Amino acid sequence: MSPTDLPEKDAAPLSQDEMTSALFANLVIQQTNMALMFLGRVPHPETGETIQDIDSARMLIDQLEMLEVKTKGNLSKNEEKLLKQSLTSLRMSFVDAVENPQPASSPAQAPSQSQSGRDAAAAASSASTPPPPDEESRKKFTKRY
Repeated sequence: MSPTDLPEKDAAPLSQDEMTSALFANLVIQQTNMALMFLGRVPHPETGETIQDIDSARMLIDQLEMLEVKTKGNLSKNEEKLLKQSLTSLRMSFVDAVENPQPASSPAQAPSQSQSGRDAAAAASSASTPPPPDEESRKKFTKRY
């Protein structure tokens, strides 16, 4: 929608701060949605297929973490809250995706992806047996992303 498509009452110009805040929020939401798609939590918008690419998701999460560090003290309360909530949600989804890999719903995969899919399926089947109690407690306190 272009500015000329807006009704007269909504055409009030945004201040520079409002514009940059909206752009920042858009960036964070866009990165979050892409990471969720790569974690297999959201279907691909064009194909509707669920994919899982842990390395790409990790890169997007790392980029958001870098933004958090580089913008510390320069964000509004709402911007800081959005970024923190997005990162918390992505970290939880990342841990879940690593511990419970999903097979790709795409029938045609690249050779390297199909091999990693087989490895993930083998890891999932071997992970179906419960780990020893001491290993389980160790996992609860390990950062895995």
